[in-house]
Amino acid sequence: MSDPSSSLRELTLRGVLLGAFITLVFTASNVYLGLKVGMTFASSIPAAVISMALLRVFHDSNILENNIVQTQASAAGTLSAIIFVLPALLMMGYWSGFPLLQTAMICAGGGILGVVFTVPLRRALVVNSDLTYPEGVAAAEILRVGQASQSDASPQKGQGFREILLGGVLAGGFSLLTGGFRLAADSVSHWFSVGRAVFQLPLGLSFALVGAGYLVGITGGIAMLVGVFLAWGVAVPWLTQLVPMPDGTTLAGFASGVWVAKVRLIGAGMIAIAAIWTLITLIRPMLEGMRISLSVLKNSRETVQQSRMDTDLSPGLLAKLTGLIVLLLGATFWSFVADSGLPPVAAWTLVVAGTLMAFLFGFLVAAACGYMAGLVGSSASPISGIAVIAILATSMVFIGLGQALQVLDSPESIRFFTALALFCTSVVVAVAAISNDNLQDLKTGWLVHATPWRQQIALIIGCVIGALTIPPVLELLYNAYGFLGSLPRAGMDPSQALSAPQASLMITIAEGLFSHTLDWTYIRIGVYVGVAFIVFDALLGRLAGHRLPPLAVAMGVYLPPSIATALFVGALISWYVKHRIRVQATTGNQDAAPRLEAAERQGTLFASGLIVGESLVGVALAIVIVASVASGGSDAPLALVGASFQPTATVLGLLAFVGMCLLFIRRLLARA
Repeated sequence: MSDPSSSLRELTLRGVLLGAFITLVFTASNVYLGLKVGMTFASSIPAAVISMALLRVFHDSNILENNIVQTQASAAGTLSAIIFVLPALLMMGYWSGFPLLQTAMICAGGGILGVVFTVPLRRALVVNSDLTYPEGVAAAEILRVGQASQSDASPQKGQGFREILLGGVLAGGFSLLTGGFRLAADSVSHWFSVGRAVFQLPLGLSFALVGAGYLVGITGGIAMLVGVFLAWGVAVPWLTQLVPMPDGTTLAGFASGVWVAKVRLIGAGMIAIAAIWTLITLIRPMLEGMRISLSVLKNSRETVQQSRMDTDLSPGLLAKLTGLIVLLLGATFWSFVADSGLPPVAAWTLVVAGTLMAFLFGFLVAAACGYMAGLVGSSASPISGIAVIAILATSMVFIGLGQALQVLDSPESIRFFTALALFCTSVVVAVAAISNDNLQDLKTGWLVHATPWRQQIALIIGCVIGALTIPPVLELLYNAYGFLGSLPRAGMDPSQALSAPQASLMITIAEGLFSHTLDWTYIRIGVYVGVAFIVFDALLGRLAGHRLPPLAVAMGVYLPPSIATALFVGALISWYVKHRIRVQATTGNQDAAPRLEAAERQGTLFASGLIVGESLVGVALAIVIVASVASGGSDAPLALVGASFQPTATVLGLLAFVGMCLLFIRRLLARA
């Protein structure tokens, strides 16, 4: 049977250029969001919608060309996961900025290895497997619907792009009011005490976080809210009543200090045990993914490629690409180790060990993440858990090497080895992130009859563009806002600092292991609480059919409460709209499925617009702030009001936030 799509243009210059532009935009957005809230958003579906809207002006555009664009741009939502680890090097004071070459090589090297490692898995896990790959199937459906509507006169043509644009304008405008003009507040909190116990009722007013919460869903939203209650309704009040508040300290300052120094360690313990448990529950599919990977590599020379849709990058090219990337990673590790002052033998030993660990750990997690992405989806695949395991493994290996080489014997050497473990873990996380996404894209391609090797080239291009984008964006955001506990200039407003929660956790683990100073008391409490929630989640699932993900509860404890509550609002909107649609369908004897699908699709696009709009304005404001500081100006060059306007700004921010939420709900119900 002939292939009707074989004559369609696929890997085109205009598609690559458009994909590069979308990759730049979404990479910057994801870096900002990841540093602010500790999560990134999947960019495949909004990228596909934007591609279809813009390429529609060319009469010969087609579904395969749009698929290449979304494949390339999807690297943005995944490679940005590098910010879960890399900012830790600044937060611990080892780096004073993000070196362009080293940072770019970590991102590009890890990302390209993630592509290379998963290419041999395509036939086994995508073509000859029952794995669902939910995001890949959803992206394929979006592309099919867009292709079907391209030739008709439907009033819905371009609707998806308009939703993204509207969400972006709303969130971007509000971000300008809050972070730029300071006319509206971005959070509201009420502090009070009962005896000596201090409580906080927080609410974040970020439009982007509402969008992210919508994508997370009600189960994750409720779990995070439970975490907030544990932190600020139980742990902080309990700990603050044990000691008197120092003279001259405000309720907010006292309670926040307790949360940072003690409660976040409880959250870290919960995250660690929840991440380990998540990986344990997936140990069989992880091992199966590794087995398939090894068997496919062993038999790759016997594989006969029979059609365009079954043609991957050649094994010879993959081997050459792997060798080149390993050499470049080795050079990158040497550039990191060269200034350590270690003896040459010890320095070269660490370079070889770091390169081999990044390669071998990366290969193992690539197979595991590829399988897990097909099993539970990319969004649910525990990259944070992979990062925790990777930092533990690399730290223990480097501790052993340092002691064997007799060079781990001073505060300076401990600091260097801690940084090296974080550096190595960054590569592993980059491999895991791209592996987590690559097979989803190849599943999309299989469903729309794309050519695999062209998609694999598009992913490599996306990795390179993302790798060149991430370092300057990180540098810009650090100099403009700073990170929690690490501000580049004196006098900066710490409330504007980006929290970088995963990077903080990586520092806590690595520094504690190397210096033997990890405060295990509160971490052990967190482990015990995490185990209790693991048991509760299992019982709840078995007895009531509902879940309370322990990792999401742990993130609610660990994240700033204004972030978690805003995420819950977005999740609540998702639940409310679906509930209303089901009730209306039941009373009207209608099928709710197509209405839910329409609302879900529009909600995903509008939420993506909220995220992208606020994130891009945040990046743009960072450029303005850095330029102002460089010329001797202030850190708030666009501010129109002073601190006395704060009560009015809080009211305006709250009104705008409520208005946006109502608009969000109304549009979804109207679309359904």
